[in-house]
Order: sequence, then structure tokens, then C-alpha cells
Amino acid sequence: MSLKLGAHVDQDDPLAEAADRGADLVQFFLGDPQGWKGPKVSYSEGAEALKARAEAEDVDLYVHAPYVLNVATLNNRIRIPSRKLLQQTLDLAAEVGVKGVIVHGGHVGKGDDPEAGFDNWRKCIERAELPVPLLIENTAGGDNAMARHLDRIARLWEAVQASGNPNLENVGFCLDTCHFHAGGEELGSVVDKVLAITGRIDLVHANGSRDPFGSGADRHSNFEEGEIDPADIVAVVKAAGAPVVVETPNGDHGQKADIDYLRAHLN
Repeated sequence: MSLKLGAHVDQDDPLAEAADRGADLVQFFLGDPQGWKGPKVSYSEGAEALKARAEAEDVDLYVHAPYVLNVATLNNRIRIPSRKLLQQTLDLAAEVGVKGVIVHGGHVGKGDDPEAGFDNWRKCIERAELPVPLLIENTAGGDNAMARHLDRIARLWEAVQASGNPNLENVGFCLDTCHFHAGGEELGSVVDKVLAITGRIDLVHANGSRDPFGSGADRHSNFEEGEIDPADIVAVVKAAGAPVVVETPNGDHGQKADIDYLRAHLN
């Protein structure tokens, strides 16, 4: 089975990081993942040079939007800046020539109506310009999350489809194995269930989990050191048939070992 495999890497020279891991693709941030400043390309030679080098080296690029974004929230002081920063990220990512921008599904407050959060997603996609694919990722925790459980993902997807955006084909789904495990969804059936909802899986985040099933904890582990059987991660990757980003720790038994494990077990 021939799938492109890669990892989340440092943004200063993502292509050097790809070579270090033997990766076919890399995912990185454009700036501070925990801050509200506008995105920037950290690669010293700039966006155009990074795009050209990636094409020459046949490495696909993906960008992860900042973690602080939450377009679902009812809090205007977070939702409005989130929409602005997401659009800025999409625009700059397009200059770099990425295959997609990944963003978390977000959440509403403990006492808030989740339907308002889904409608905020509709409004976000309705107004968004989508020069590159925007891939919505399932999340691990939170009782009022938009994309932790499959029933919520179904409502989120209905809202997105109702947006009327003319480039709706550029809204896709990123499946994270750690997040579904920690979120309490069985990995053995999750691909079929996601496909029944979305009709597509555009990217897989293949991660082990430091914590038990249903814990709600977003803590990634390397494949052979976590609570998920590595064979189950391989099975998800095979069933999804989409490019893969490994977001595991990069220590002694790091991302390269996890990429190599996938490559060996997918053939």
C-alpha cells in the first residue's frame, strides 16, 4: 500500500526535518501555535523559496492552524479573532503551496447550546475564502466539543454543508487516532463511521495515546509506548487510505521509528 507518510516538524526548515525522518510530507505551524499574532513563514528564504524547494524535493506540505483558534465559541472576543487568524493562515499557506490547513473543531462553553457552535461553524465557512483545503480535525476532550464524538461531527458536517460556500469541496476532514481513542470512540469502526458522515478523510494524524480509552486527554505517545495497539493505528491508516502525519514525540524512539513502523506494516 503506497501512502505518503510524514510528521509534524519544526517550522524553521521543514524540508531538512523531512529528510531527517525519511518523510514524504511534513506538517508545521506558521508562527506561534499558542498566540494570536498573524502567521509568518519562518523558513529563512521565504514562502516562494519553500514552495519551490518542496516541489523540487517532492515533499508535500501541510500547515496546522494555531491551537488558540475556536470559531465555534459564543465569545465574540475569541470567535471573531479566530476567524480572522484562520483566514490569514489559509492565505499564507496558499503562498507556500500547502496541501491543506488543519484546524481543531473547537467547543462552546459548559452551559452553552452546542447548536449555536455548529451555526458559528456554518457562518465561518460561509464567509471564508478557501484557497487551499481546510481540514477539520476531531478533538480528544471537552463535554461541549464540536468534534469529539461522532454525533457532534455529524452535526458539524451538516452545518458546514449548509454554508453555501462555492468552494465547499475545499472543506475536508482530518482523523486523529489519539483523539478518537481518548475521546471514547472505537478505532476499529471509526473510519467507516466517519466516511458515512463526511464521505471523505483527507489526512490521518497517526498517534499513540499516553492515556486510556475515553480519558479525554490529548497526550500523544510513540506507537509502541502508548495505550493504543500499534496494529490498530495501522488498521485505521489502511482503511482511511489518506496521507499520514505522525505527531508523536521525537525522542530516542521518535517520529522516524513510527514512520518506519507504518511503512513496514503497510506493505
